[in-house]
Amino acid sequence: MTDPADLVRPDAGQSARAIHLVDAKDHDAWLAAQPGRHRAALAAQGFRPRAHAHAILPGETPEDWSVAAGVADTAALGPWCLARLAETLPAGDYRLAQGDPGAAIFGWMSAHYRFDRYKASGEEKGPRVLLTVQPAAIEGAAAQARATALVRDMVNVPTADMGPEQIEAEAQRVAGRHGATMTVTRGDALETGYPMIHAVGRAADRASAPRLIELVWGREDHPRVALVGKGVVFDSGGLDIKPAAGMRLMKKDMGGAAHALALADLVMGAGLPVRLHLLLPTVENAIGGNAFRPGDVLRSRKGLSVEIGNTDAEGRLILGDALARAGEEAPVLIVDFATLTGAARVALGPDLPAMFANDESLAADLSACGTAIDDPVWRMPLWAPYNDLFKSDIADLSNSGESAFAGAITAALFLQRFVPEDTPWAHFDTFAWRPTARPGRPKGGEAYGLRAAFAMLQKRYGR
Repeated sequence: MTDPADLVRPDAGQSARAIHLVDAKDHDAWLAAQPGRHRAALAAQGFRPRAHAHAILPGETPEDWSVAAGVADTAALGPWCLARLAETLPAGDYRLAQGDPGAAIFGWMSAHYRFDRYKASGEEKGPRVLLTVQPAAIEGAAAQARATALVRDMVNVPTADMGPEQIEAEAQRVAGRHGATMTVTRGDALETGYPMIHAVGRAADRASAPRLIELVWGREDHPRVALVGKGVVFDSGGLDIKPAAGMRLMKKDMGGAAHALALADLVMGAGLPVRLHLLLPTVENAIGGNAFRPGDVLRSRKGLSVEIGNTDAEGRLILGDALARAGEEAPVLIVDFATLTGAARVALGPDLPAMFANDESLAADLSACGTAIDDPVWRMPLWAPYNDLFKSDIADLSNSGESAFAGAITAALFLQRFVPEDTPWAHFDTFAWRPTARPGRPKGGEAYGLRAAFAMLQKRYGR
């Protein structure tokens, strides 16, 4: 993929084809002002001023053409309103006939994303370059496009090529680029300090040995912010094995780790004045003679005992140890990402990550930031009475209750038990996958809530 920063360039008056934006309220007046050849071309192409519709407008010569593009509102361009053009127009330079693309430059960049690692070389039509009179906005949008592409790539790559070793390598690459310190606790070394991470991952082969990846960056006197991401590289369900249909997409079960790593990359790249602590508990939930079993009781890093009601509820176990570790450093904020429950998808579908927070100000900031930049999140309740749903007769708690009700809420409540009570914390239960393509957003791995979380951190800690 071409670097996103090369897909939007400063407008210095260079030659470029014009894009005429049209919305429904101004369409009739705009159409009446067009020359006859334009009106005929628009009619022939069936153009209507709908979002993502476009038509080619002929010029005086065959090479002198421009574009009419439908948008919802010409006065308020969103990030995806030009994305279809970036996917379909021929290679070349383009500029808006009126105004500046603004927020749409992110979508223009992201629309160039292709996951073709496993395909034979295809025809490459070259980049479509958009011009802007606000060059200062380019690098910020490009950083977010790169972060989005990182999530998409990591989720799209099959587990055979994106196991614990490869996630560690990706984290090392990010750490090296920013001068961060990285430590990794692997294999049997986890047994005493991180017993739940060890138990979930111990049945995998040696190459996929479980590990806790930690990255630290920033000055020690800056506010400490912890990011935690669930890194289950493949979830068979363990001994409570999933059916084939449920296992098909489980390469994406490390999507939380991809989100957290991409967010850490954004934070460090922006130089936010924080002491960043990234934690990626990374395992394969495999089946073997030494796999953890239903009915086992595990000790956690926090000291709580957990009865295993279902080995397919493993993500909350590895997150519990990682959250406990994050809380030991007294952070001012903890944010975690996880592909945690099917219940969240039943409630909200694939596009909306379920967001839980124990702090009203944090929840309000995340919701407002997500709405402002068209990366929406939806707050769900940490309904304390539901703690009764995962009680255990023989341990402090069970990892899965007997009731099928409120699965996303009970999973979040389980995680809350490992977060210090006085620490603001947000939990994203995300799908990390787009089942159908949309302009600028292909089918496959996807970042949900990533830009909302970064906008919140910029708001709180930006220079």
